[in-house]
Amino acid sequence: MMPIVGQHALISIIVHLAFIAVTWWTLQAVRIDVLLKPNRVVQGRLLYILLTIAIGSTVANFFLDYWAWSTDLPYLFRE
Repeated sequence: MMPIVGQHALISIIVHLAFIAVTWWTLQAVRIDVLLKPNRVVQGRLLYILLTIAIGSTVANFFLDYWAWSTDLPYLFRE
């Protein structure tokens, strides 16, 4: 049982980091600096980081939940 829990933890970490990286790459196409006040570079960078984590984690959680639900479907048809 313990190796399975460890495997799920490792998969979750990898999936979260992958989706955070994809989100960071995607947000580079958005000009958030247009929305910021002048001379607020640090706040703009922090906003990019927080948006990246929030969006990437949400998408990763959706992906992991969907994966878990699909692997639980066989239990619906067991007797």
